[in-house]
Amino acid sequence: MDYREHIARAVAYIEQNLTNEIDLAACAKACGYSEYHFLRVFKEVSGLTPADYIRKRRLSEIAKRICQTDEYISDIAFRYGFNSKENFTRAFKAEYHILPTEYKAVRNSLKLYEPLSFETRPFSVTPEIITLPGLSLTVYKSDEDYPPNFWNKYNARKLSLRLSGGRVCEDFGVSMWNEAGKKLEYYIGIATENAKGDLAGTQELQITGGLYALFKTPDTTHANFVNTIHRTWEYINRVWLRESSYKRRDSFEFECYQEQSRVFSERIYIPIEEK
Repeated sequence: MDYREHIARAVAYIEQNLTNEIDLAACAKACGYSEYHFLRVFKEVSGLTPADYIRKRRLSEIAKRICQTDEYISDIAFRYGFNSKENFTRAFKAEYHILPTEYKAVRNSLKLYEPLSFETRPFSVTPEIITLPGLSLTVYKSDEDYPPNFWNKYNARKLSLRLSGGRVCEDFGVSMWNEAGKKLEYYIGIATENAKGDLAGTQELQITGGLYALFKTPDTTHANFVNTIHRTWEYINRVWLRESSYKRRDSFEFECYQEQSRVFSERIYIPIEEK
């Protein structure tokens, strides 16, 4: 029996008690560790302290229920241990960078934190190799280090409709690694041909034509959409690019989907050339 089996017991205890007060000493006892050893091993395994893990799990379950029921947000939050509306609102905004009321209004896809699991689930996506013409996008530059948080703000503020003048359009997330700044440059917007509305604060990006690998993320649910996108990117970066006969070409990579379609799949385009 290794530490993963021990920590799995604590995870099961946490899941059973998300709506109850959770005592870290009881978590440690569930996996047979001292509290000190439990805190150290849990952080090593998950990358989070137990307290941060519990907070993320509770916020994720609350977010699911906000979309699934007509209950008051505060009632759901109280059930999951938040002792005031203000504390919950502060925690939700710190996690997702939008207000829970904004989320309830648009019901956009959030990056939710699922229960910690040690099972290795097979995952693969077979791309289509295509040649694309160039395209022009009208975009906002991200003011977030973490792209999902910028998507949250983009959707909550209905920036797509602002750009298009009220027309529902496909949205594009565009990225390129800035080697000099050692950071990911990220943008979100729509095709310039559809940008007929308020363009304040935007810029145009020219996406070069050429050879691309097109990946379609597996169909999934609202709650698991962003996680599935991340798994697809992880597969592209860690498996496909290493094993295929292609390598990245120096150009923008982009992903696109239509949030309001409620079809929870997106297309990812990777500019490539033969190795």
